[in-house]
Amino acid sequence: MKFILGKKIEMTQVFKDDGTVIPVTAVLATPNVVTQVKNKDTKDGYSAVQIGFDAAKKIKKSRAGHLKDLDKVKTLKEIRVADDTAVSRGDKITVAAFAAGDIIKVTGTSKGKGFQGVVKRHGFHGQKASHGHKDQERMPGSIGAGGVQRVFKNIRMAGHMGDDRVTVSGLEIVDVNKEKNILYIKGALPGSRNSLVMIYGPGKMDLAKPVVEEVKTEEAVSAEEVKTEEIKTEETAPAAAPADAEAVAGEKAMAGEEVKSE
Repeated sequence: MKFILGKKIEMTQVFKDDGTVIPVTAVLATPNVVTQVKNKDTKDGYSAVQIGFDAAKKIKKSRAGHLKDLDKVKTLKEIRVADDTAVSRGDKITVAAFAAGDIIKVTGTSKGKGFQGVVKRHGFHGQKASHGHKDQERMPGSIGAGGVQRVFKNIRMAGHMGDDRVTVSGLEIVDVNKEKNILYIKGALPGSRNSLVMIYGPGKMDLAKPVVEEVKTEEAVSAEEVKTEEIKTEETAPAAAPADAEAVAGEKAMAGEEVKSE
């Protein structure tokens, strides 16, 4: 399974080559970082991946300790995965994991609409506006029989509307902008602008592995410095002075060689 966290930007439209217009929702999905990996072998007892989204300038100390050596993020979400999912802490998930034509699911939080009546909340058509009703046109009417002397569960009544966790299935990715980290998803998504959405679907996920820089010890650094100084010393050392002609002739005479006078 592949997944990524994103931010809903707006609804727009995409034109195909044949002129067909497709209504899409643009989702900004900057690279997500894997902040924690859980599996059955650990104390958690289940397999999951925790990912972080949206860079933060300042975070609490508890989160800073949890994100040690990682980027600061505002949002953390945990996703259940299979036991054989090859993910490591520090890996980054980008929009490159998705491609045009992928069928996905999107989970988000729907818009909150406050306290609403049964007509708006449940679609009741209301009462007749004729004799005997006065101001009862939008009232729910009877909510139960008199013999039971209580209201049954799940009776549709007025109450808080919206602000629910909603999942939409069968959505299609129309286009992927890797340079701007934007996914264009066909249709509408739950939530308002700048709200958080989770995008996931079947398939293998390509991960960007973190670049590990080689940390040299003090001994290795000092050894390299000494070696460099030796090389510079050899390059800058003066050349040996030419031997004196008379001294050379004397040495040859001592060895019994004939010395030719110039």
